Amino acid sequence: MQNLTTVAAQVGVLFALMGVGAACRWFRLVDDRAIKGIVNVLVLVVTPCLVVDVFQRPFERAALGALGAAFAIAFVVHVAAILASRAAARGGADSLPVLRLAMVFSNAGFMGVPLEYAILGDAGVFYGIAYVVMFNLFIWSWGVWEMRKRGGRDGGGLTGWKSIRPMVVNPGTVGLAAGLPLFLLSARLPAVLGAPVHHMAGLNTPLAMLVIGFYLAGADFRRVLATPAAYVAAFVRLVAFPLSLVGALWLMRGHLDRTMSLAMVIAASAPVAAMVTMFAAKFERDVDLSVGLVSGTTLLSMLTMPPVIALAIEALGG
Repeated sequence: MQNLTTVAAQVGVLFALMGVGAACRWFRLVDDRAIKGIVNVLVLVVTPCLVVDVFQRPFERAALGALGAAFAIAFVVHVAAILASRAAARGGADSLPVLRLAMVFSNAGFMGVPLEYAILGDAGVFYGIAYVVMFNLFIWSWGVWEMRKRGGRDGGGLTGWKSIRPMVVNPGTVGLAAGLPLFLLSARLPAVLGAPVHHMAGLNTPLAMLVIGFYLAGADFRRVLATPAAYVAAFVRLVAFPLSLVGALWLMRGHLDRTMSLAMVIAASAPVAAMVTMFAAKFERDVDLSVGLVSGTTLLSMLTMPPVIALAIEALGG
């Protein structure tokens, strides 16, 4: 119960920050154009700074091993989720890809990272970045393929290097490339660079929650409420898959770093990724369904994430 209360309080803080974003929309303090600019700053500037900031820590062989395990677990998690989505999702030509991506891809960046920091501190984000990197690897490979197949439109023609580049060059991998050497060398940036990077990293939680709250305030849930398959997708994303991961990590608990394992659970238990809507729009799939899934699971996550994470804390030795 103590773990549940602690996690629920942290999730509550995030949703209070989302309320600020919702108020910004209701009172027209920002518009869609402004929020898109904030998203660009968040993704292209704040995220790499966050990664570099958390990697400025003394080198530890055990931490390096746990980071490698985090990459391996995140890889297996996405493969298992893809297989589960192919078995569980049912829908038409435009809705099926959306449902499958919704089951596989969590909002590990915008929701997962702030919660990892709140509950586990810098170490949680250190390991959580592995999940974000694997997220980008799979969404720009399998995700693109799933959206484009069965005669789907390619939304502008992602071919050749254009289809591969986001897998290799994205904010997560850029931050990792810049931050990992600092960790391996136990080095820190000079103050004139390190201080700005640290301050930019601190913007991750408030900006991410403001953006999510802004979009929640304008969400239309009618499409998702009228789609029974969406309930299955939400259950798999928020409950079935995270609990399965907790069980698997519990079986391996004697061989894995506890903080790393909890970071993986937090990332996997986050709601549907906003990228699902971006892909649905780009590839001309069921955009209304994707918006409803992203918004609906974000609201439901306030009820599902605290017990799932509290259970993980207890099961993994909290």
